[in-house]
Order: sequence, then structure tokens, then C-alpha cells
Amino acid sequence: MKGAIGFRKDREVWFVSWWDKAQGKQLKIYRYKGELMYHKKVARKLLSVMQSRTEDGIFRIDEFTGRQPTDVIPYLDQWLVDISPTLKPATIKDYSNSIKKHLIPFFKKHPIQLSEIQHDTLIQILNSIKRKGKGKQNVMYCLHACMDYAWRSGRIVQVPPFPKKKQYKIQEPIIQWVPSDRQEKILNAIPKEHQPIFWWVKLHFRRPGEACALHKVDLVDDVFVIKRTFSNRILTDSTKTGKAIQVECVDDFKQFMGATPKYLSPFFFVNPYARKPGKPYSLSSMEKIWNKACKEVGEHIKMYAGLKHSSCCQYLNEKGGSFSDLQEVTGHQRLESVKRYGEMQVKRRKELMERKVIRLDRNQTGGVPK
Repeated sequence: MKGAIGFRKDREVWFVSWWDKAQGKQLKIYRYKGELMYHKKVARKLLSVMQSRTEDGIFRIDEFTGRQPTDVIPYLDQWLVDISPTLKPATIKDYSNSIKKHLIPFFKKHPIQLSEIQHDTLIQILNSIKRKGKGKQNVMYCLHACMDYAWRSGRIVQVPPFPKKKQYKIQEPIIQWVPSDRQEKILNAIPKEHQPIFWWVKLHFRRPGEACALHKVDLVDDVFVIKRTFSNRILTDSTKTGKAIQVECVDDFKQFMGATPKYLSPFFFVNPYARKPGKPYSLSSMEKIWNKACKEVGEHIKMYAGLKHSSCCQYLNEKGGSFSDLQEVTGHQRLESVKRYGEMQVKRRKELMERKVIRLDRNQTGGVPK
């Protein structure tokens, strides 16, 4: 194989000797990743990397002859431009924030090449991200998507192994929800003209963004075809999961059908006070209405938790539904996604078991056990 390692006694450093055909001379490379090589094993590692690049046909001498500017930053920027047409607006916003606020600052401080990013580099990036748990994971997911794209494009030989899930130290939040009676108090405190969209979300176990994007033509023979949503305030012709879902209109919602304002609008739910063409609800306008109603009845719960999360938890804890049934109702692709709603169900089972013991003791002893 090409290249060899050597040692300079006067400087007590190791180097890689490499013949450069373009310059027509033998080069001595003393640094690996910007640092002088004081150990033989580091020089061997550098030589191995250079030989590997040569074998794979991606060798560039300027990558090793000095502290060259990183090629990662321009690649990240160009990658986001190239793939933006295939992404939802919210994903573009998240990727852009990850690149500008976290990845670019790291690679400016540590200017390495795209092909040099390995597992140890990824751990350094992970530790540099000033976010917690899921926030760190989102930044690393962005970088992983970029490197996967680079691998598919032939820019790198392989995608290095990324940190394992446990290394993000993600703590799953406790699901916040309210029982049916408290939820209905909030809904009844909402002005009549706004109630239909909130009841639709509750009764159909759907996301508020899907309700905002629902069109009149999406209701066919008492079946709602959910195929749109708002992503970063932009209407998109696909759901969050990218899958259209058919949901039959429940009987309890039909009483609200005639209460929706009549406007020349393609949207099923129309906000009479909206300024946008078609007068659709926005998530921010729904949240303002929800928060005001919560304040009136003395509740403190966010809209998503008070609607979808609460409906799911009520299904398990109040109606006695199963996880598999809830999965069918919500349309989740994985059963694990609905199991997070089951924490309170464990307490409910405990109550049922204790009640059974009490009934047996009464039959046997004639009274409640002390």
C-alpha cells in the first residue's frame, strides 16, 4: 500500500510520508485533525485513513496537508435547499434551526471534512448541543438525514453509527389530561360559535391542526377524509404521518353540524373573526379561545392535552377501552404510541382489584375489613 510512517527525533513527533503525484514530491504530514502526532498509533491511524480514501476513490491531499476549512457547512446548506421541496414546512423550520444554531457553530469551531465525521465526532456534537433530551435528538436526526443523503449521493463511504437513544437522556413527559366532566366544563365555556371545532377534535380523537385544515369536500357520506393539516401555519395536502385517514362522523357531533357559520369558504370550520381568505381557524387562535375558557372555569391545561390526550386517557380509564381499540380509533401506526396513555389505567385496575377484595371480605365477615 502507498505511504509510510516515520519519526523525527529532533521534534519527537511522528509523520506520514506520502508521494503526491500532482506536486511531484514526497510530502511529510505531521498533523492529524489539526494536532501534532506524538504517538505512533495516531500516525498509523492517519496512514490507514489516507490509504482507505485512496482505495475508495475519494482521496484529496488537501484534506491532510493543513487545517482546511470544513466542507460540512456548505454541504448542510445545499442539502437543505435540495430536499426542501419534499419536506413539510414545520420540518424545514426545525432542520434550519438545527443547522444554524447548533451544527454550523460546531463545525466552525471544529473544521473537519464530511468524510471525517465518525462516532467520536458525533458524541462531541451531541455534548455541544445546548438543548435537553428530545431537542438534542432532533438536531442529531437532522445531521443523520444529511449524512444519509451524502452516502446515497456517493459523497461518503458510509454513515457512521450515531449515538444510542439512551445517550440523549430523554425523559418521557407524564401525559396531562382531565376527566370528561372537567373537559366538558371547558368546552361549554367556549363561545357557541367556536364550539364545533373543539367538539370535533374531542369526539374524533384527532389533532387540532387537522381540524383547522378540514375542507367541506372532505366529508362524504358521513365519513371525514383527513388528508390535510397546517404545518408551520402553511396548509399542506398531507397529514403529519403522510397517510390519509377515514373517520366516520360520530352521532354526538351531528348536533353541531348546523352550528358552523355559513360562509363561501372551502373550510369545514370557519372562524368568523379570521382575516385570512376562507377564514380558517389557526392553532394560535384556537389556543387563545381554549386558554380563555380554561381561565373561566379554573383549569390549567394546554389545548392539545385537554383535547386529544384527554380523550385518549378517558377512553382507557373511563370507558374501559383497550390499547388495541384505541390504536384503531386514533389511527396510530404503532401500538407503543398509544401505550403512553395507559399510566392511569394501572391505577384503575388497582382500584378494581381492591374493590373485589372488599366485596369478598364483606361476604365472609359481614363487614369491611379493618
